[in-house]
Amino acid sequence: MMNRFEGSPSREAKIRYLDGDFQIVLAGSHVVCAMTGKAIPVDELRYWSVVRQEPYVDAAASLDAEKRAGTLPNQRR
Repeated sequence: MMNRFEGSPSREAKIRYLDGDFQIVLAGSHVVCAMTGKAIPVDELRYWSVVRQEPYVDAAASLDAEKRAGTLPNQRR
């Protein structure tokens, strides 16, 4: 049985992002940041958007995505 982080070392994982957790749909070693294009090892994934179903490499990329989407408080669309 494959554990949560196993998979092909070069294959991108397909993930369903949930509130506070995620579900691996297709095993792989990494996902790609929606803002930077950088590979994120699945075992290091900490930031994502449930609404947009996107992963982010770090908090700054997550904040940039929120700005891009116009979802921050007091942000005009």
